[in-house]
Amino acid sequence: MAGLGDMMAVGVLRADDYDRAKKFYTEVLGLKPEEATGPTREGRFWAGSDTMVSIYERAGFPAPQNTTLAFRVPADRFEAVAQDLRAKGVVFEDYDIPEVGLKTVNGIAEIGGSKSAWFKDTEGNIIVLAAM
Repeated sequence: MAGLGDMMAVGVLRADDYDRAKKFYTEVLGLKPEEATGPTREGRFWAGSDTMVSIYERAGFPAPQNTTLAFRVPADRFEAVAQDLRAKGVVFEDYDIPEVGLKTVNGIAEIGGSKSAWFKDTEGNIIVLAAM
């Protein structure tokens, strides 16, 4: 049976400035870069469990206003990861959306016993850390 259930999925994000995005994803988030060839300036950034983010340069193209990428963080490492990102200059977003039961305190939301925190990369893409 043909299907995608056992295929690797890759997140694809746009950047106004590829070099700036590359620096953020490697130096701040700690992903491993792999240059790509294509019609635009682009690269791949490897995370854990054979997951990858592909970033391409497209100046002037607006960033989405929704979460575009999620990192699943073990619950026992969530606070340490959040603290490390803050030390590297990441600012977590604050949200208060009563209709979905979402309210952050100091940038962190507790939802059903799990923690989540959203932040923007250098290109305005919204990323979430989700403890699971």
